[in-house]
Amino acid sequence: MVYQNILSEVKERILYITINRENKLNALNKATLAELAHAIAFASSNEEVRGVLLTGAGEKAFVAGADISEFSDYNIEQGMLLAREGQANVFDAIENCPKPVVAAVNGFALGGGLELAMACHMRIASENAKLGLPEVTLGLIPGYGGTQRLTQLIGKGKAIEMIVTADMISAEQAEKIGLVNYVVPQSELIGKAEELLNKIKLRAPLAVASAIKAINASLTEGLNGFNVEIEEFGRCFGTADFKEGTVAFLEKRKASFVGK
Repeated sequence: MVYQNILSEVKERILYITINRENKLNALNKATLAELAHAIAFASSNEEVRGVLLTGAGEKAFVAGADISEFSDYNIEQGMLLAREGQANVFDAIENCPKPVVAAVNGFALGGGLELAMACHMRIASENAKLGLPEVTLGLIPGYGGTQRLTQLIGKGKAIEMIVTADMISAEQAEKIGLVNYVVPQSELIGKAEELLNKIKLRAPLAVASAIKAINASLTEGLNGFNVEIEEFGRCFGTADFKEGTVAFLEKRKASFVGK
């Protein structure tokens, strides 16, 4: 796929994805979502990629929301299809990506933009970032998993408050309630995300993937997270990386993992 709305580049085993619609505050339209789905599928299946750094172009917005003009005349069935396809193809795909995905929130993360950040495994925000779910001001609710992931991240009471008031919160407030992992100056944002991913790159890739799968299972209806953990723990014993990790430990050297 030739991308028109995102920039994508692999550098030192990190896939950098930048939503590149700065003049639209990086708003999500159908084409952008399709490109994101393609890029995440690539990251999930490509052995060279050890992590993903997702951000928005410019310094004003990560993603300021969805492109409302595309669905302003939708009916009930079209609205449900929009949410179902978006969740399956993009937001759930990010959450279930076996490679860690870090959102570098470089400004406004509103509506679908905050939902996109919440689907990522970790979030780092610049000091100027503003986060919120303003959908009720449009007569809607979040449709890309926002009601579920926000509740999981910050608890029911705070999630209801943010969603039904539609208030934006600062990066500092977001860190305080556990919505973002770190807040840093704008100039240090990408560097902090790279710092996290570079640390993870040194760990066993298959074990990292298993950890993500087991953690996600704890929040997935119909799955027993403890059983998933047992299964993934066991699978790790069948990997070359397990053998390398244990031998390196016994030999008092740093392990060199290959993801096998």
